[in-house]
Amino acid sequence: MTNAPLAPEATTRRPRPAAGRSARDLMSALPWIAPSLVLIFGVVLFPAGVMFYNSTRDISQSGVDRGSAGFENYQTLLDFEPIWGVLGRTFIWVVAVVVFTVLISLALAQLLNKAFPGRQLVRMAVIVPWAASVVMTTLVVYYGLDPFYGIINEALVQLGILETPYGFTKNAVSAFTWSIGIAVFVSLPFTTYTILAGLQTIPADVFEAAKIDGAGRRHTYFAIVLPQLRSALAVAILINIINVFNSLPILKVMTGSIPGYDADTVMTLIFKYIQTDHKIDVASALSVVGFIIVLVIVAIYVKVVKPMKEV
Repeated sequence: MTNAPLAPEATTRRPRPAAGRSARDLMSALPWIAPSLVLIFGVVLFPAGVMFYNSTRDISQSGVDRGSAGFENYQTLLDFEPIWGVLGRTFIWVVAVVVFTVLISLALAQLLNKAFPGRQLVRMAVIVPWAASVVMTTLVVYYGLDPFYGIINEALVQLGILETPYGFTKNAVSAFTWSIGIAVFVSLPFTTYTILAGLQTIPADVFEAAKIDGAGRRHTYFAIVLPQLRSALAVAILINIINVFNSLPILKVMTGSIPGYDADTVMTLIFKYIQTDHKIDVASALSVVGFIIVLVIVAIYVKVVKPMKEV
């Protein structure tokens, strides 16, 4: 009896991509992504490069570049005593505005998702703070808080909340607190509509199934609705963090006349370095610090929250 020859063992090999295939794919996609790349370079990368370059130069108040300064401008920031208060206030500013904005927007979005008479008018009214100029809105509040002729101050006195008119915009703490309220007010439309869009993607069958299973409203909201809003919430929070950190007009109007640095954030301090002190080099160094802080916050947020991850 002869043994039959063994069939050669079948081997499976994964097809290797053709050489240069990735390069060809990139070249074929380049015409479509080139405008975005040019925009990113022109609006983000190039200004960031110039900003970092200026932060290492010794620039006079008249704008003359007197040569390299190394990292002396960063040392100037470290030696600037109020800088830590400015950084802490920036943290409070961002956290307070974003948290209050998201909480109020969740309630507003839930309301606007219900069917009731006049819903369209209410939805249009929510857009008003977004459509109006931020500076105009802030000026209305600023003059309304004036202790001599401000309508808000007068209303607080008439309601018995204040005994006499108070100079809210003359005190660093009160002006900063009112600035947070204005920032929340103008941030509500975008956040509310982002969350509302997320609510409208939740199938009605989900709520019917929860009702059949005996889930109450609170359990349905926290166990079903909020997880479904993960992506919408993540994007809204991320964009709000970036916008609020870089916000200048509200604080500039509300706290710009207060002497010292007790109401400043990173953005207002940069403005003072440029417009008041004419220290372009130190302002550039602080801009680089702010840019790095934003990048780190965004990187950590995206890593932890994973906004694009499906529920």
